[in-house]
Amino acid sequence: MSTPARAALLGGRLGHLTDARTLGSAGIAFGALAFWLALPPWTLRTIGPSIALGIVAIACGIAAVPRGERRVGWGAIVVGVLGTVGAIWLQGVQEETLRNILTAGLLASTLRFATPLAFAAMGGIFSERSGVVNIGLEGMMLMGAFFGIWGSIWSGTWVVGLLMAMLFGGLLALVHAFFSIHLRADQIVSGFAVNLMALGLTGYLFSSIYASGIPSGVSRVPNVTLGWLDNIPVVGDFLQGVFGELNLLVWIMFGVVIASYIVLFKTPIGLRIRSVGEHPRAADTVGISVYGVRYAAVTLSGVLAALGGAFLSIGFTGTFAENMTSGRGFIALAAVILGKWRPGWAFAATLLFGFGFALSIPLQREADISSSVIATLPYVLTLIALVGIIGRSIPPAAVGRPYVKQ
Repeated sequence: MSTPARAALLGGRLGHLTDARTLGSAGIAFGALAFWLALPPWTLRTIGPSIALGIVAIACGIAAVPRGERRVGWGAIVVGVLGTVGAIWLQGVQEETLRNILTAGLLASTLRFATPLAFAAMGGIFSERSGVVNIGLEGMMLMGAFFGIWGSIWSGTWVVGLLMAMLFGGLLALVHAFFSIHLRADQIVSGFAVNLMALGLTGYLFSSIYASGIPSGVSRVPNVTLGWLDNIPVVGDFLQGVFGELNLLVWIMFGVVIASYIVLFKTPIGLRIRSVGEHPRAADTVGISVYGVRYAAVTLSGVLAALGGAFLSIGFTGTFAENMTSGRGFIALAAVILGKWRPGWAFAATLLFGFGFALSIPLQREADISSSVIATLPYVLTLIALVGIIGRSIPPAAVGRPYVKQ
């Protein structure tokens, strides 16, 4: 290669490194690193490196903003400031306390708290990608939670419990689909009606069937033990602590997330779902049944959301309480929006929420911080991400709009 060509190639690479978006992204990474250095396994007891990285992050953001990358630039500035302030605050926390909080068990708890959200979020993606808003995820999760434990007690096996949860979650979703698709009712109102119906029905059945409470010895979804992880050099103990005793439904959740991406973006079925959600008239013109695809997608969303509810009752707690989902369906819907209706990003959003819930327990125990305050962490991070980094999420073009076949 000639000297001028090498110079041009080098100039192109340098130009890319000094690109405004690259600078802003690097600033965000430096700001996060400034905070991470004060955490295990590093746990630096000096603030100098964190302050230096925070200054670099802010400088990258300041350099990116005037060059057109305002969101990424301001994101770098905000993360740089928060990372530095957080690192300074952590200097006052005992190292032993930090190590007791940030353990492999915390990551395992994050996965457990994220599992019901991920199931419901995947269901919400299928429904909304087909053009139907599903506010009723909360009610479908609640139906799965109750009928999962009812089926498990009635049959004596958790397998039937899961099947009953999926069945009744799908039936409730069919109700929402009928009102939204055929009767062309307002999809938001229909979703809230479904939630109220599920709350009233499960509450009535619970008080009628189990007036003295859920009996002990309920058949529960088993954990998957991976004892061989301990034999992996260096990281074996860590991997064992995170993945060694996860519930079977957690592993099924991983499979559902991967399958959701493959179906939606790598198969003709996914293309049909997305075309119905973007331009139903054009899809109908080429022979795709808009009503059929939407009915199938909404029903599938109810089945998946019910699996999330069943995890709460026969996978996690082994019992049932009225309104035990406690708004998780709405959190899953927020994850769908934050994830821009894509399975991978929505799953990442559920991990964010799950981490916030998991972190509240050890923080309350070790640092005597109110769990109510810590529980706001994922929401604050979501606002920062939406406003400062990701920007406005654009839903499928036809979502929420009833289709009239001509």
